[in-house]
Amino acid sequence: MKTLLLNPPSFEGFDGGASSRWPATREIASYWYPVWLAYPAGMIPGARLLDAPPHGISLQETLKIAQDYEFIVLFTSAPGLHNDLKLARMFREQNPHVKIAFVGPHVTVRAEETLRLAAGAIDFVTRKEFDHSVTEFAMGKPLADIDGIAYLDANGRFICTPDRPPIHDLDALPWATEVYARDLDYTKYNVPFLLHPYVAFYSTRGCPALCTFCMWPQTISGHPWRKRSAQDVANEFAHAWELFPKLKEIFFDDDTFSYQASRTIEVCEKLKPLKKTWSCTARVTTTYDALKAMKEAGCRLLIVGFESGDDQILKNIKKGATTEMARQFMKHCKKLGLVVHGDFILGLPGETPQTIEKTIRFAKELDCETIQVSIAHAYPGTELYDHLVEQGWLTEGAMTDEEGHQLPHIEYPGLTKGQIMKAVEDFYDGYYFRPRIIARIVGKAIFDGQERKRLYKEARDFLRLRSKRQAYYRSQVETAGTHKGV
Repeated sequence: MKTLLLNPPSFEGFDGGASSRWPATREIASYWYPVWLAYPAGMIPGARLLDAPPHGISLQETLKIAQDYEFIVLFTSAPGLHNDLKLARMFREQNPHVKIAFVGPHVTVRAEETLRLAAGAIDFVTRKEFDHSVTEFAMGKPLADIDGIAYLDANGRFICTPDRPPIHDLDALPWATEVYARDLDYTKYNVPFLLHPYVAFYSTRGCPALCTFCMWPQTISGHPWRKRSAQDVANEFAHAWELFPKLKEIFFDDDTFSYQASRTIEVCEKLKPLKKTWSCTARVTTTYDALKAMKEAGCRLLIVGFESGDDQILKNIKKGATTEMARQFMKHCKKLGLVVHGDFILGLPGETPQTIEKTIRFAKELDCETIQVSIAHAYPGTELYDHLVEQGWLTEGAMTDEEGHQLPHIEYPGLTKGQIMKAVEDFYDGYYFRPRIIARIVGKAIFDGQERKRLYKEARDFLRLRSKRQAYYRSQVETAGTHKGV
């Protein structure tokens, strides 16, 4: 069956779909690789991977391309679901015989709800890892015989087939980079803190950590940590530099690349002789020996989720780390010359105006090269979502605006949605508008023309979103004033 694996144009410039860890449009245009879709795209003969957002492929262009395919696998997200269902209906109107499957975290946990909402626009949804489920369908296997899917039968009854066990032999999967080289333009992918151009793939699946807010291990990848062999990782790593002649960096987009010190060191021993640049995800629990091995093997940057500067909040979200661990981790990184991009989240359980100020001070103390400040979002299927529903702290309303940017949907006693939104801007302003940080950024731009152009575009994007956030906060204040009779 001729198959199209699709990361759709859910919103203009939206990259909150396939493989994005935070389903929303970012402050600065960022495009991550659709790694999850790449594997079945490499398993199904004649398949094509279409990643619409980074390639600027419009809805109409997507429809035109889809005309040539019998089976469409669409990676959806909670924010993009309604737009993606509209697109599925268009596919169906264009070709009544086309088969359509939705995959991703949201349909994993909301299978029946999605199918009934689709009202016949899609044929089935997958649950958890979908590599073999969609491949088996494309090869002609009947729905009833495929594990890990859900569908409505001819009488409208919800059918859920047995769970599919997690894939353990990851070396048997195709290399994602081969699919990128065949179907994608790698120069279209850009993340502000990664070297451009870059490519990304996985060396592991799953994450043993129990963070309550983290969507991927609780929905798609699972907590069992499964590893590719160090040699297979090194082989794909080396081959990628041959496939992409302008490549500047490889990013290991694992849930947590450095979770186990011995395994990290083993992979580094294979990468070190290649003398190439790479970056990865990491936790503050990473040992000094592992960090040292990573640096010596060519690691440049780590993406690290610090989340909060308040230890009680870290306990509330089961982070498995403390602020003191974070401080020690940053000392090690600075000593070794490893760059850190720090992720922080505002609005997690236990958040107050005081803890927000504490986190801002903590971030300044850590002094990461760059940071990202996100609004806490509780996605269906996560422990955080269940907790907030139980406590009555999850509000009604959209999770994103019309362009896919985050909107707060959590309120606590003493902390409103408007305050959380304003705190994001206060955080960015307090962190970046410091003389030392400004000098660091300007210094790079002065000596690097490409960096100068990139910085200008990023600043323009950021200031545009900053204005929108300020308008949101003002509207919340005005609404609150109206409710109080002001």
